[in-house]
Amino acid sequence: MKPMTIGQVSKESGVGIETVRFYEREGLIPKPDRSASGYRQFDETTIDRLHFIQRAKELGFTLGEIKELFDLRVDPTTSCADVKNKADAKVADIDGKIRSLQRMKKALVRLTKACGENVKTSECPILDALERRPKRSTKETNT
Repeated sequence: MKPMTIGQVSKESGVGIETVRFYEREGLIPKPDRSASGYRQFDETTIDRLHFIQRAKELGFTLGEIKELFDLRVDPTTSCADVKNKADAKVADIDGKIRSLQRMKKALVRLTKACGENVKTSECPILDALERRPKRSTKETNT
């Protein structure tokens, strides 16, 4: 297997050169050997690992979570159930984000419906809502 330059790895994986360097610094891909002239020399497994990272990111995993998945892969004491638990936690996280996005959408729709097209910005309900100070709880006002 012939060593590959960072440019070749970037082209083959579809990941930018700076991203490859970043993943190397963060420990997501192993530090490659260096040629006598100092150039990185990657092997084919780096491309597989970069594809893994990209697919995991597409599923919503953070880089920290991806590290954990890599760790699970090499830990002989873990099972598929451990990986499933990580995936289940990610599903719950995504569900929470969806609920939050739905609340944001509902609030924005309510504000846009209250907005008249010919109203001056000084009377715009959207801008008024954004400028309004949050209400303090009674606990905060009594201290």
